Amino acid sequence: MTSSNRKIAKITPVADNKTLSKAQKQFNALTKKIDAAKKSLREWQETISDYYHKVGGEYEELTQLYNSERIKLVQLFDGAYENKLFKKTDKAKIQYLITEITEELMVEQGMTELKDLYNKYSEIDFDTLQQQDNAIAGDFIKAMVEQTYGVEIEGELDLSSPEQMMNLLHEKLQDQKAREEEQQRQAEERRSKRKKSAKQLAQEAKKQQEEQSISQSIREVYRKLTSALHPDREQDPVERERKTGIMQRVNAAYGKKDLLSLLELQLEAEQIDQTHMNNIAEDRLKYINKILKEQLDELQLEIDQLVFPIKLQLNMPPYLLLSPKRLLQELELDIEEIRRAVSQIREELAAYQDLTILKASLKGYKIPKRPRGEDFDDLFFDESTPPFRF
Repeated sequence: MTSSNRKIAKITPVADNKTLSKAQKQFNALTKKIDAAKKSLREWQETISDYYHKVGGEYEELTQLYNSERIKLVQLFDGAYENKLFKKTDKAKIQYLITEITEELMVEQGMTELKDLYNKYSEIDFDTLQQQDNAIAGDFIKAMVEQTYGVEIEGELDLSSPEQMMNLLHEKLQDQKAREEEQQRQAEERRSKRKKSAKQLAQEAKKQQEEQSISQSIREVYRKLTSALHPDREQDPVERERKTGIMQRVNAAYGKKDLLSLLELQLEAEQIDQTHMNNIAEDRLKYINKILKEQLDELQLEIDQLVFPIKLQLNMPPYLLLSPKRLLQELELDIEEIRRAVSQIREELAAYQDLTILKASLKGYKIPKRPRGEDFDDLFFDESTPPFRF
């Protein structure tokens, strides 16, 4: 019963001309989505481990090296600022470059030792600027999260910890679910106080019986699996080890009340067959579908809890799609880009020791006329002088 032998629970027509019912189609659709969500969750778990390993290794080493070179660059600009070689226009550009580079290093890398240098050239001190930026960013992300997940977040949003933000979101979603369940319970309680017809009473009794039947079915499936597969009853050491692994899957599925996994384990163990799946009663199947829908929602939330902090770190809105493959591809591109940037900035530092070359580069540089904080893509340079990478 290895993963390669795993059978997916589904319902198939017993004859070519038979059409599946709505509940049967929904069952198949849900089992397919759950299977895909489980695969996605496993892939994300493996990818995130690899991602943080690479980030903490080569990427972090290159980033530290690049940042140290950028500090040398702003220190060079600072020393050159009062030189008579640079006129008012040159100084305005130097001032802009120093504040932009030091702000980015402080905000993204936590290099607060550059605060005095930033404040020296900025019209507004760094602490005040940070308060304003955090308020704007917090309001934006808060609105995005509320719109995406349909929850209301009171007060300001703390951007310092993506993990805490995701925990807060999880808590809000759980609270929302609890409120909905309580509202449903109160509505059912109000309905129960009204005089009910014999038909309503019969329907309620049937639903209650069905719920008890499903819960009992989960226990029965678990009992049958443990009875047939319990490793303590196996004499062969190799087979005992195999069954121990299988029982771990059984116990995990039962602990989560994962009916789908238990059904699939029964199929793998050949305790049930396709005929059994095809003949699940319609009314029972509808309730099973409700359980599967809840399971699918929980899987998606678990995936979101893994991916949301990474999207936040990458400045990605929550609604944008991000695949594990793309995440690693983007990291490799970033590593290559920062490697080139280190080489480039070293060339600049060497060239700008001659302040006439720095002045020539400044002449071809234009301060971007865009909102502060965006990437600086529209830089224009004289081809005879090294460009500013920063």
